Amino acid sequence: MSAPDPVTGLLISVPTVIVACLAGSALARRIGQPPVVGEIAAGILLGPSLLGMVWPAGQTWLIPPASVPYLGALGQLGLLVFMFLIGLEMDLGLVRGLGRTALVVSQAGIVLPLLLGMALASGMYAYLAPDGVERLPFVLFIAVALSITAFPVLARILTDRGMYHTSLGALAMASAAVNDALAWCLLAIVVTVSHSGSALDPARTVAASGLFLAAMLYLVRPALARWTPGEGPVAKNDASRPVPNAPDTGQDWLVLLAVFSGICLSSFTTDRIGLHALFGAFLFGLVVPRRSLAVKRVATRLRTVVVPLLLPLFFANTGLSTDIGMLDDDPALWLWAVVVLAVAILGKWGGSTLAARVCGQNWREALSLGALMNCRGLTELVILNVGLELGVIGRDLFTMLVLMALVTTALTTPALNRLRRRDDASGFLPEPALRQDAAAQSDRA
Repeated sequence: MSAPDPVTGLLISVPTVIVACLAGSALARRIGQPPVVGEIAAGILLGPSLLGMVWPAGQTWLIPPASVPYLGALGQLGLLVFMFLIGLEMDLGLVRGLGRTALVVSQAGIVLPLLLGMALASGMYAYLAPDGVERLPFVLFIAVALSITAFPVLARILTDRGMYHTSLGALAMASAAVNDALAWCLLAIVVTVSHSGSALDPARTVAASGLFLAAMLYLVRPALARWTPGEGPVAKNDASRPVPNAPDTGQDWLVLLAVFSGICLSSFTTDRIGLHALFGAFLFGLVVPRRSLAVKRVATRLRTVVVPLLLPLFFANTGLSTDIGMLDDDPALWLWAVVVLAVAILGKWGGSTLAARVCGQNWREALSLGALMNCRGLTELVILNVGLELGVIGRDLFTMLVLMALVTTALTTPALNRLRRRDDASGFLPEPALRQDAAAQSDRA
């Protein structure tokens, strides 16, 4: 008897996952949650946590085992496009307008979680580290995983609440941008340490990474800028917004081909260097010109076609690796899960709040900023899948951390509702530190 054709399985599993994630997204919106909360939940429910437990035959039929590797590969492709879009939209220039406050909040929002995460990982190493994993990569990975803020989810929450262009929203975006840039650098270190077979391997990886970064900045970026010159006034940090009235120049298909090929080749290069493929896609997004309308149209098409169709497959693949029932085998695992959640909230929310207070924010503004920085969302799932792929964490700890990502993301909107209920929804007055930073920026201009 011949083996089942995986393509036949994909024909049922792909629409099943997409419809489930769309339903989860719609339900999340109805209850006032970011869509990613529903998408993460849908991915988990399609796995052994629910569908595989209550209807194993149905799960096997809807997501045939033979198609799972291909489902994961398509999801990874959607993830690479998503990482490119994050790089394209990330505007570290926000920090120049908010100065000291954004830098202090972003640093505190990563340093305290790192320290608490390292302490927690040191305690759980003997119990939850997979066999053969050394202490250093395990401790570093847990520390980085607890330091993440979901930059794209944060932007969506601020936009939906009309806070994107307020002082609090700008501060949150600037802090999250710096925070995530540092977190990705730290993750690169973890990947390097995990892959090291000899003492010289990290040095080779660092040297190769430096050469690749220099090539992207000083060769690829100028070449792309000459090939796709600015075609009109484009707002800063506006790369993801659609351009409905912009005419197609007839060469957009060439730009689309170049962008997609660049994503793949950059990802291949960083993977061969010893980093993860997603670093290449993210870096390519950073160097692509943002003031070209052709690039904006291509980004819009990728966001409206590739991401909705392929990224849900990443959620499904994550859900298939998440088994909440596994925690029932040992009550101590649930205790560890609670500790992980508590440390994650204390480090991120607490660290950001205290830093904002030190910079002159009142308690309500500081707590609101802390709640925003505590949002983890899809970015956390990306980090966790890297750790699982590297073998640094096992499926039990992976499940705990996925639940932590889901809960901390779901907490963001209710926390903001409670903290901001007496504020004018149209905007917020700048706090003293923000006014000082804005004034200093105005003087420099």
